[in-house]
Order: sequence, then C-alpha cells, then structure tokens
Amino acid sequence: MKASEIRKAFLDFFQERGHTTVKSSSLIPHDDPTLLFTNAGMVQFKRAFLGEERRPYSRATTSQKCMRAGGKHNDLENVGRTARHHTFFEMLGNFSFGDYFKREAIEYAWIFLTEVMGLPKDKLYATIHEGDSLMNLGPDEDAREYWKRYLPAERILTFPTKDNFWSMGDTGPCGPCSEILIDQGEAMGCGRADCRPGCDCDRYLELWNLVFMQFNRKEDGTLEPLPKPSIDTGMGLERIAAVIQKVPSNYDTDLFAPMRTRIAELSGYHYGTKAEKDVSVKVIADHSRAAAFLIGDGILPSNEGRGYVLRRVIRRALRHGRFLGQDKPFLHDVVVSVMEAMRDAYPELLENKSYITRVILNEEERFNETLDHGLGLLQNEIKQLQQEGKKTIPGALIFKLYDTFGFPIDIITDMARDLSLEVDEAEFQQLMEKQREQSRMHWKGSGEREVSEAYRHLSAQGVTVRFLGYESLDAESRVLALVREGKSIQEAEAGSTIEVVVAETPFYGAAGGQVGDVGEIAFPSGRVVVSDTLKLPGDLIVHVGKVEGGSLKVGEQVRLKVDSVARKDTALHHTATHILHAVLRSVLGDHVKQAGSLVGPDRLRFDFTHFTAVTPEELAEIEKRVNDEIRTNEDLQVHVMDLEEALKTGAMALFEEKYGDRVRMVEIPGFSRELCGGTHTHRTGDIGLFVIVQEMGIAAGVRRIEALAGRHALAYLRKHRGILQDVAGLLKTSPADVAERVEKLIAQQKQLEKELEAFKASLASKRSADLLERAEDVGGVKVLVTRVETDNPKALRDLNDRFKERLKSGVIVLGAAQGGKVFLLVGVTQDTTSRIHAGNLIKEIVKVVGGSGGGRPDMAQAGGNQPEKLEDALDLAAKLIREKLA
Repeated sequence: MKASEIRKAFLDFFQERGHTTVKSSSLIPHDDPTLLFTNAGMVQFKRAFLGEERRPYSRATTSQKCMRAGGKHNDLENVGRTARHHTFFEMLGNFSFGDYFKREAIEYAWIFLTEVMGLPKDKLYATIHEGDSLMNLGPDEDAREYWKRYLPAERILTFPTKDNFWSMGDTGPCGPCSEILIDQGEAMGCGRADCRPGCDCDRYLELWNLVFMQFNRKEDGTLEPLPKPSIDTGMGLERIAAVIQKVPSNYDTDLFAPMRTRIAELSGYHYGTKAEKDVSVKVIADHSRAAAFLIGDGILPSNEGRGYVLRRVIRRALRHGRFLGQDKPFLHDVVVSVMEAMRDAYPELLENKSYITRVILNEEERFNETLDHGLGLLQNEIKQLQQEGKKTIPGALIFKLYDTFGFPIDIITDMARDLSLEVDEAEFQQLMEKQREQSRMHWKGSGEREVSEAYRHLSAQGVTVRFLGYESLDAESRVLALVREGKSIQEAEAGSTIEVVVAETPFYGAAGGQVGDVGEIAFPSGRVVVSDTLKLPGDLIVHVGKVEGGSLKVGEQVRLKVDSVARKDTALHHTATHILHAVLRSVLGDHVKQAGSLVGPDRLRFDFTHFTAVTPEELAEIEKRVNDEIRTNEDLQVHVMDLEEALKTGAMALFEEKYGDRVRMVEIPGFSRELCGGTHTHRTGDIGLFVIVQEMGIAAGVRRIEALAGRHALAYLRKHRGILQDVAGLLKTSPADVAERVEKLIAQQKQLEKELEAFKASLASKRSADLLERAEDVGGVKVLVTRVETDNPKALRDLNDRFKERLKSGVIVLGAAQGGKVFLLVGVTQDTTSRIHAGNLIKEIVKVVGGSGGGRPDMAQAGGNQPEKLEDALDLAAKLIREKLA
C-alpha cells in the first residue's frame, strides 16, 4: 500500500466506526500559547480534553501535520542519522471525548493493524503501565485483560511510568498508555543476545501509542478519576508505511521517493550508493517537507521563535546540498516534488507554489553568500591556529560558525579531521546549552491570549455568544457572566472596569486583524462604556468596559449599542484591505500573501510577503488601481459555505486565521474572494477614497503598507494640501511650482556650501601654518602640543593628517573642549613610534580630564568630561614627551 492509501484507510476505518474526520490543524498551535509547534494529534483537541470546550462530536479521527524541531521536542540533529527521526511528520490518531475507553481503543487498534493493514498477529506486542507506588497506582490490569483477547500473556509487557504514563502537563488530564510494537526480525536488530522490546534498536518498533486519559492530576500531585475518561492515540504515518512497505527506513518509503528522485536529478548522486551521502539525501528530503509545510502555514525565516527553526531547517538542508555538490540554489526545486507528492492530501501546497518556492529561493540566495563567508572565516582561523602550532579548534569559534552561519558541528569536524586537528566539542556544547536556556527564557509563547479560568468554565458549560452584528448595530440581551481580573463576579458597581458576556451581541470581537467594536451597554440603573470587544476560543465574545452609574448584575436585561461611526470607518478600511491584497498580487506577483493586518476605524496596516522594496512607481500604480476598483462601485457578496467548497472557488485563506468547517466568503465579483469573518461595506464605492501613507520593510521578505480610507483619507489629503500651500507661500510661488522652486534653492545652497568649504579650507590652511610655527624641536624631533577649536573627534583626525603631512617627522598632541566634553588626539609619524607610542601616551594624559582611551602606536584618541583641566593634560603631554625624547 502507498502511504496515501494507508492514510485514507485509517480515516475511513474510524469514520465507519462513528468518528468525525477532522482536518489537520495548522503547524502553528492557535489555541495553545505554550507550544512552539503542533507536535501531536491531540493539540487541536486539548481544550476538549480539558473540558473547556464542547465539540459537536464525541469521537474524532485525524491525520495531523506535526513538527518536532526546537523547544522541548528537538529531533533536528538526529534527522538523517537514524531510520525514524523527522522534523515534519504526520500523526494518525483517533480520539474519544468521554465516549469509549480502553476496551474499544484496543479493539479498534488490533482490528486495523491485523485485518486492514494485514500485519502478522504473531509479531505484535503490547506494553502496559506497571504501576507506580508514588502515584498510588497498581499495574493497568484493565488494559492487560483486554489485550489477553488478542495476545498471549508473554507478549503483554509492563513498563514504568517514564515509558507508559502520559501527562498533558504538570497538572490536568493524564493516564497510563499502551504501546503496540512489532518485531521486525533479527535483521533489523542490534545483534545483542538480550535484545528485547524496549531496546533502542529498530527490531521491536513502536507503532502506535494508545493513551488512556482517566485521571486529573491536582496541584498537590494527587490523581483523581476523571468523570469522563477519554482516549488519545497516535501512530506515525511514516513508520506504519515503512512496515507495510517492508523497507528498513522511513526514508525508503514512497513518501520520500519523489524527493530522492529530484535530488538525484539535480546532483547526479543516487541514494543507496554511499552511506555518508545518503545522510545528506535524507536530511534534504526531510527538511524540504518541513520547509514546504511551515511556509505553507505562514511561517517565514527569521532570527527568533518559529522563524528561526525554519531558517535552521533550510540552512541545514543547503549545507548538506553542498556535500552533494550543490553550490547554487536547489532546495526550492526539491520542494516542488513535495507539493506534487502531497497534492491529494494537502492541495494548498501546490496552490501556494509560487509563494513557497520564492520564500525558499530568497533564503537560499542569502545563505549561499553567508556560507561562503563562513567557510572563508573558518579557513582563515584554521590557518592562524596552524601558524601558532595549536592543534584544537576552540568551541567558541565552532559556536560562532554554528549560530551565525548555520554550520552544524560535523562540517567543522570533517575539515579538522582532514587537517589532523581536534575540535573542542565540550566548550561548544556548553555554549549551546547556554543558548538553549536563553531561548527557553525568551520564548513568550505563540502570542495567543491566555484564557482565564472564568472563560474556560463558561466554555465547558457549552456557553457561546451569538453574533448579530452583520445585520444590526443594537440589540437587547441578557448578561450571562461578569468577569473582573479573571474571576467571575455576580455584580459590578459604578467605577469598576469589567468584562461582560451576554447571550447575543451586535459587537464585533477583535479577530482577523479587525479591532473590536466600541459603544455602550445600557441597563436600568446605568451603563457600561465599552472600550474594546474580544473574541475568545469557543465562540465567546467579551465586552471590556467601565461601569458608569448604578450596578450591573448577572442575569440582568441590557441594551447593547455599537458606535456606528467607528464601525462604519472600520468597515471601509477592512474592505480596502481586500482590494489592496488583490491589487498587490496583480502588480507585484502571486507570491504576495497577507502576513498580518490591523484594521481600525482610523487606519489600516497591511503586512505582505515580498522580497524587495516597493518602488515609488509601483506604489503609485497600486494606489491608482485600488481607487479604480473603488469607483467601480461593485456590490460585495457574502456566501456562507463549507470550507472545502470555498477553497475550490479560489478564495484566499489567511495564515493567521483558524477556520471551522463552515466559513464566510466575502466576494467582490470578478475581482476578489477571501474567507473573512469581518465587517464590510455594502459596495466598494462606499470607501470613497484610498491613500497610501507609507511602505516599509519589517522583516526579511515581509513589507508593510499603511493606508487610510474614507473620511480619514480625505482629511490626510486636506492636511497635506494645506502644508503645500503654506510652503508655496513661504517660497512666494504657486503650489504647482513648489518643486521647481525648491530645486533651484537646493542648487543655490550647494553652490554656497562649496564656496564656504573652500573658504574654510583656506582658513584652516592658514591656521595650520600658524599652529605649526608653535612646533618645538625636542631631541631632534618636531613636537606640536596645542589646543584647537573644534567640536568633534573627526576634525581632530583631519588636523592630525594635515600636520603629519607638513611635519614629515614628529609628535602631535591636539586637545579640544566643547559642551562639557574633552577630545584628545596623539599622532606620531612612523619613524618616531619606536620612541613615542601614541596609545600609551594618551592613556596617561586622558586621566587628567577624567576619561580613558588608547589606540595604535601611530594614532590614538580619547575623551574626558573635565574641560577645565584640558591645559593641565596638554602640559603633562609636553612634559612626558620631553622625558622620552631627552
């Protein structure tokens, strides 16, 4: 069976048994601020397992995209060296949220593996939890009894807590687990006589982990039974494919065949010829998958967080490409084979081909320059070590190359081995651990808002808020909850800042880049002035505001009224972002993707992927086309449909959004289709006017446009027209002739500056000649020690150069004071440095003016903060010079 057939068979098997097939969530864990990446199938269901969210189903099955590189789960350095390690992989899973438990989970797993996959029953083993006295738990006898229906007792093995007990965290749902292993035969083993299940070799391979979540771990560490025990399972698609296809490594499966073929076409090296080069093929194949999926989910290479992991993955692949003779960009080409191989399960990769390949090509071009520079640096350092007779490359150098240029230690080790040098791996590892610790300290999570206990409790009760704001801006409703500082309260008095949850609301909760609505909530004895509205997971809309007059109670009837002016202005800006997005793709290319946005009543900010600065001509064309589309005055059409149906229409889906099965598509007929839950104008003409305020780069490959729409755009133009008229008045010309008049003034200014510089040079030359007359002859050496009038160190250097040229041979000490600061310079001609060292001399004299400094034998500069002692410093300089030259 092909891997795609295994994936389908798995999902079909569980769907036939009442499970809802749930689409893989993003590699960015939107509802979990603690995780770097989605690293297991249960991540998207975490809140359901915790009882914080109710799903419309109690059984689910998925094939989940997972990433383990960075953070606690870091398999990066093992990739390519083993048969099973990956950065990106797919995890097949089935889940029960308080529905079935151990018996069914074990039964389903057995039937799927033996009857659907056809695995030999006599080669399968199961492990169970042996118990733990510290947790007051005995062996998992329930699981043992269920396994006895399928396996003999000798193939049901007990393992300790570290292997067979799973926890979601330090507290919360947890429970024993049961792993299913397969004996792949002696040929896959380590050859040791005592090789048995639990050995690190590949003979007894773990296929599937069944987690029985039956306890809740409390703060004090004690376990209490969950009212509704649940099931969470995970089986790596790559592993089961390798077993079914009877190959020794995951990399030998059909999942990696297209990448292996493309690498061979590009490099001329065929997998299976040489072990060390095979490692490079595996790394490139694995990392090309990771890069494609990470970029496809909206992550871009950067120097922190997820972007840093992506950059490391790409650079590691490129470095292994060098081992195969690839010194030009190639990874963007290999990635296309990933898209084509995964097109059935993940069609969005191929749909975003231009964007993904452009991001990778841009990173390749940047890194190739960096890599060449790093190799040159390494070669120079090695040459220096050899000249000094040293035999070890310092760990600090290895770390610098690793951290700055993306060099894994093995490239340095290889070069060292060829030159009979050692490497200080111990120091390198110490620095690596220090960096990891700093990364852990600085990791702020995924940026998701931490949901307070009060809202988790509401979600667990199945509370949702119905949004009425598409049709109306005011409504009556009932207060469901009041929250202050994360805690539920029953009543809020005047003057208090609170959060209000009602049954239904016209207020839009901030989402998709659009800010939350403002307005008021009126009740019989007063009102709440709403300053913001938030949207939380589980369809909760929260109104943030201050109570003015009276007191508000839970259960009270209220009237909600949105600020209609702010809402209308926000809608104008939101519709303008949709038009801008389409125009950017038209003008700059289809690699452009939205990478973030802010849509408010007073402005819009639009971040997008693009790899060069947008030219003034392009910006003018973009602004023109947006306004052209506004003037078409097209009706906006809104369609609510299934996600898959919407994507088939070509609708744009945004990276930062998490979509359900039903979505809202906003269409400007013949121009733009986007999945969007925001509020919009009825017609494009309602926007009136669009003005770009500025364009800038904010990260590698990401640009930003800030713009205004509607009355704010008009106010901007009026303001700048007024400024232009004022400038024209000052220049005594018309606004139309301002540019020409300014050009003439600039030309005049440049001419005057040129004449002034010539005069200054003439004056300086005369002054220099006057100062040189003060030079003394000390022991046959010309010495000039003098105070000069200047306000910057550069001027001192210019004078020093001029004096040296005139003196030909001698010592110069210059001092200046300005604004409470002292500037000192010592200059010594080359023939005199053996008698006077400029750096040593300045160290002595600068102490007088309360400073410090130093420099080369021929020139040194320093500064102090006691200008009243400048003459004393110069007198000391003259005295020291006489002593040395006497």
